[in-house]
Amino acid sequence: MPRHVLMLAFAATLIAAAPLTAAEPQAVPQTGSQRAAVEAILPKITLPPGFHIEVFALVPGARQIAVSPTGRTVFVGQWRGPAHVVGVAPESGGERHVSPFDTGRPHRIPNGVCFAPDGTLYLAEANAVTAFPQAEAQRAEPAPSARAIVADGSLVPAAEIGNAHSARVCRIGPDDRLYVAVGQPYNVPPKSKQELYHRLGLGGILRMDRDGKNRDVFATGIRNSVGLDFNPADGSLWFTDNQVDLMGDDIPPGEVNRAAKPGLDFGFPWYGGGHTRTREYADETPPADVVFPEVEMVAHAADLGLSFYRGSAFPPEYRGGIFSAQHGSWNRTVPVGARVMFTPIAADGHAGAPRPFAEGWKTPSGSYLGRPVDVAELPDGSLLVSDDRNGALYRIWYAP
Repeated sequence: MPRHVLMLAFAATLIAAAPLTAAEPQAVPQTGSQRAAVEAILPKITLPPGFHIEVFALVPGARQIAVSPTGRTVFVGQWRGPAHVVGVAPESGGERHVSPFDTGRPHRIPNGVCFAPDGTLYLAEANAVTAFPQAEAQRAEPAPSARAIVADGSLVPAAEIGNAHSARVCRIGPDDRLYVAVGQPYNVPPKSKQELYHRLGLGGILRMDRDGKNRDVFATGIRNSVGLDFNPADGSLWFTDNQVDLMGDDIPPGEVNRAAKPGLDFGFPWYGGGHTRTREYADETPPADVVFPEVEMVAHAADLGLSFYRGSAFPPEYRGGIFSAQHGSWNRTVPVGARVMFTPIAADGHAGAPRPFAEGWKTPSGSYLGRPVDVAELPDGSLLVSDDRNGALYRIWYAP
């Protein structure tokens, strides 16, 4: 092969491997072989009667989803930068325009995206939180107006952050404060770290004013939550928690938890998931007031994003319940997960039995056709599901 061709190939490899930056705001193609490959998966997805699924947009590495208050724009977080923007152009018959959110600087794991009612977008990274007050209006501009809510490097001590459990998620609570879930960097932390982590909320949920002031620890005893939402009926905070690995195929269970008030301890690291004790803390006395999960999910399914269904487009049995994404297991002998679950919420505010809602991204042989990460509701009451394996957003709607 000629030398110049080799150099071009090498350069192309570097470009493909590098994260997008402000100098590379190119649109993401929405047609071609990649879309055809994703659409070929859809007939394999099973849904309850009357529900339908389509490819909403192709978004590289799609993870957490934030729908703008106007409903015209969707921001999508990623493990590797940058976050992306999905817009719908009415004049083009609903064609999606997808492009990087060009913030003007690199980001480390810009996974968490959430909107305040006034349209401010919050971007929660591994060790920073940034606000973009005019994110929707400035979505196509380089370096949109930004405000550091938690300065880079100060969400948690730099020495206590690693690549494991560093995907943050955020929500604005009914108290108009910002909530950020912070996973801790171990499978099970050493005892020497436990007091520090408890005090910092590393392995917990932090709460702060929307300008970053008055930060405190809302909840502790959490291993790695990558999904949270508030029940609009009573204001309680619900969140998933990924539990301890390497304890066997069938223990410990995954969790969906309910925090009805601040200051609760959800039991980790004394408990590895549900009522299952960890080996490392088996000789320790757990806190007396541990709050056990509302829902125990199948072990190692990797329960990530969740969202309360606030709309009325789905049948009544789904209204007020929780949709949640299972990313799928990575270290189980027989893989599980890779589906969307539904959990009903009773009149007393507690959870009923969860059940599969959308599945088929895992083949009978155990390989993955897709890896759901998050769910979010559109203004028309349909449901978005992100898939970081295929780089896609799916839309699920009801039409009997």
